[in-house]
Amino acid sequence: MKKYIFILLASATLALTSCSPFQVRSDYADTANFTSYKTYKIRIDDLKLNDIDKDRVLNELSRQLQSKGLQSGENPDLIVNVKANHKKVTDITNNSPYGMYGWGGPFGWGVGMSRTWTSNYNEGAIIVDLVDAKSNKLVWQGIGSGISVDSPKAKQRQIPEIMAEIMKNYPPQKK
Repeated sequence: MKKYIFILLASATLALTSCSPFQVRSDYADTANFTSYKTYKIRIDDLKLNDIDKDRVLNELSRQLQSKGLQSGENPDLIVNVKANHKKVTDITNNSPYGMYGWGGPFGWGVGMSRTWTSNYNEGAIIVDLVDAKSNKLVWQGIGSGISVDSPKAKQRQIPEIMAEIMKNYPPQKK
């Protein structure tokens, strides 16, 4: 019995710790030799963020790339292009509980209530493209979405988290 309780608790803990508020995905070129890439240079042409968020993204991206063994350089193996965008999201919640019953029980006359709530917010996404500097071809792309753009405190916490989630998939584990 104790064995089953332990397995149940371990499974529940794993399920809770593996949940992420972000949607992250990546793709890569099968022909790329990721072990040959040693240096990178970040290009921010399409990074339309305020200076505070831009620093957060670039600092965490550099930290993540360096943790993967890559070094910043002027004659890089990889060009890192970072983009950010956001979209307006509308959530609609409808709550239709059972009403009060009148004549004839649950199928007779009665009064019921239905409530609908809507909330609007902005959700941000970050896209990281790794381009082979020699061939000028995209070799890896990571995309993460789910950042709470409207909350400065949330962005301060979430940007490093989402960058770590995105870069967790680099280098890709070829099957």
